[in-house]
Amino acid sequence: MSKITVLVVDDHPLLREGLIKILSLDEAIEVVGEAGDGETGIKLADELEPQIVLLDINLPKVNGIIACKIIKERHPETQVIVLTVCEDERQVLEIVRAGANGYLLKDVEPQVLLQSVKDAASGKSPLHPKIAGTVLQQFGKLAQAVEDNQGTLLTSREREIIQLIAKGATNRTIAKTLFISEKIVKNHVTNIFRKLNAADRTEAVVKAMEKRII
Repeated sequence: MSKITVLVVDDHPLLREGLIKILSLDEAIEVVGEAGDGETGIKLADELEPQIVLLDINLPKVNGIIACKIIKERHPETQVIVLTVCEDERQVLEIVRAGANGYLLKDVEPQVLLQSVKDAASGKSPLHPKIAGTVLQQFGKLAQAVEDNQGTLLTSREREIIQLIAKGATNRTIAKTLFISEKIVKNHVTNIFRKLNAADRTEAVVKAMEKRII
């Protein structure tokens, strides 16, 4: 069985050496390279094509966020695990957007680190509990923002139609008012229901009012 190949990128020599020693304890893992800055890390990722890159964020020359993005663009199959002391919410989200597959803090236990490397190699996304909470909170906020802004997805024509529906107009009346066919009105109404997640005309009007579309 082939070993999991790992590239370690960290600008602290002692910490980098410690990580390599820990990884070398597991026979299923092979450290194929190391780098002390982002630029060299990118170069070695190109040359070695490791399965896993353990990457710090605060790196000289090219920071970890940019390095992660470049590595993932060039090698989508490579799993990037960020290993850092940073818990800053902004940086966490930036590195996730850059394509990182996992995020661990440097206080992680050796066995957790080894298991995280194996998990990443099998397609899982290892996250430190503190970071997982931050990510989930942000996704929750994003989901709420999407829900709150669904009304902005309505076209100008759909807005006209929902306003007429709110006044009690039938599809036939709407068609005559807007000088379009009844079939086109029906298609617009279907789209409005879908975008507002409404089951009927009444619910669509209520949700449109909640979102201040009408």
